[in-house]
Amino acid sequence: MKLQVLASVCILGILSSCSPDPKPGGEQHSDQADTSGAMTGARLARMYCTACHTFPEPKQLDKASWRDHVLPRMGYFMGVYPDDSTRAALIETGPGGVAVERANIFPKRPTIDSLSWSKILAYYVREAPAKPLPVPAKSIATGLQHFRVSIPDFKLSPPSTTMVRFSDEGFYLGDAHTKTLYHFDDASRLRKAAALQEGPVWLRETARQLLVTVMGSFAPTDAPTGFIATFTKASARPPALLLQNLKRPVHSAYADLNNDGLDDIVTCEFGKWLGSLSWWEHKGQLQFERHILRNKPGAIRAYIRDLNADNLPDIIALFGQADEGIFAYFNQGHGQFREKRLLQFDPSYGSSFFDLFDFNSDGHLDIIYTCGDNADFRPIMKYYHGIRIYLNDGENNFNERFFYQLNGAYNAIPRDFDLDGDIDIAAISFFPDWDHTPEESFVYLENHGDWKFSASTFAEVNVGRWIVMDAGDLNKDGDDDLVLGSLAFEVVAEGNWVQSWVDRGIPFVVLENTSR
Repeated sequence: MKLQVLASVCILGILSSCSPDPKPGGEQHSDQADTSGAMTGARLARMYCTACHTFPEPKQLDKASWRDHVLPRMGYFMGVYPDDSTRAALIETGPGGVAVERANIFPKRPTIDSLSWSKILAYYVREAPAKPLPVPAKSIATGLQHFRVSIPDFKLSPPSTTMVRFSDEGFYLGDAHTKTLYHFDDASRLRKAAALQEGPVWLRETARQLLVTVMGSFAPTDAPTGFIATFTKASARPPALLLQNLKRPVHSAYADLNNDGLDDIVTCEFGKWLGSLSWWEHKGQLQFERHILRNKPGAIRAYIRDLNADNLPDIIALFGQADEGIFAYFNQGHGQFREKRLLQFDPSYGSSFFDLFDFNSDGHLDIIYTCGDNADFRPIMKYYHGIRIYLNDGENNFNERFFYQLNGAYNAIPRDFDLDGDIDIAAISFFPDWDHTPEESFVYLENHGDWKFSASTFAEVNVGRWIVMDAGDLNKDGDDDLVLGSLAFEVVAEGNWVQSWVDRGIPFVVLENTSR
């Protein structure tokens, strides 16, 4: 099984629609050609790659990764296949495959000539480092000063958690294997369970109902089988569908975007090869009209905030496929939005999470961001994986101020966990360095001021493989607790990791904050 859900999928290829058509015999500048006047591999790579995303520097991956995995995949998006059966294997049967064919994601004929393609291949293999990427050593202390670890009696085997969300009373957990939404109380005792088509990936709770986002398929697909359903809390009535026919939605947000008194919906359809970010205008009852904001795959997470203080709700979203980045959609009123790219990331980053928060208390929303998805081929450690904080200059320009290297980072929650007046960070990694530092699966970064943090974890950190996390005041004592959700998944490392997770069957742990 290959994980391409819940967060990002680091697709290093480029879509066929992004391939330019260099005109042979046309004018060439000196930086485009070698001494014979022909295009160089470096220049060709920049021409083709930057048509869709930022230029991937050869140093971002080692030679073997480029040669054996990434470059062949890049060729698929330009109609370059090793044999006649490869293209057919890339396209699923059913409506998802029909949509991929219609979009011409994988051209039937090459869109690049063989000489140019061979030069691009040679350039990356020549310039990429031969050895594994250097990753800095880190010190993570064992023992959490401000948290007490609680492992539940409740078991699921294999643990396949797709969501954890604190509620007004306890917390919710979604599981892909049992295809169930579970509700636990503040002592981690099971109270209710509801069967669903797949494990839910997001949930919004109101006083009367639950709005549950369901991917529709845990396995990668472009079939429109995802949906958002509403459950009435005080009724045994079956759930009602708000939205359906979605391409693997992984997140949703709710607000009145057009000032008509009705809550609209923003959906992140991650998809596989296709996907989109959309807002759905509430037309009354259960009727919604779709407006596509960005018709690209890889939408991971969206927030609705008034980013420019004009009293209109804006949309800020992270994309983690090919053209990775964070985009703002500024509300112009009357249901119109203006797109602005806030941040752009290298396509090898594997964007996985972001959130908005005011780190330095200047009244402007800053960004915390993680990159660490590592599921597209044999995981390799990357020095640029980790947690970043981007500070807002007051004009919604964001500049990196903090970086903590964390292999396979998947989520980071900024809160004043120890109640000392500054922001700490709780982080999880789904792809830690299992061979050398498996303890980085969960890291608590305690803020000591002046951008200095100390790292610690808990002794039982590897009883699960943490893929989702949430923070909230579970026991209503005035400090923020944490719940971590586990998903057992193959690990390319020494040891019997997956079997141990399956045998233990631990779907979550609670880290109870002891600051109060």
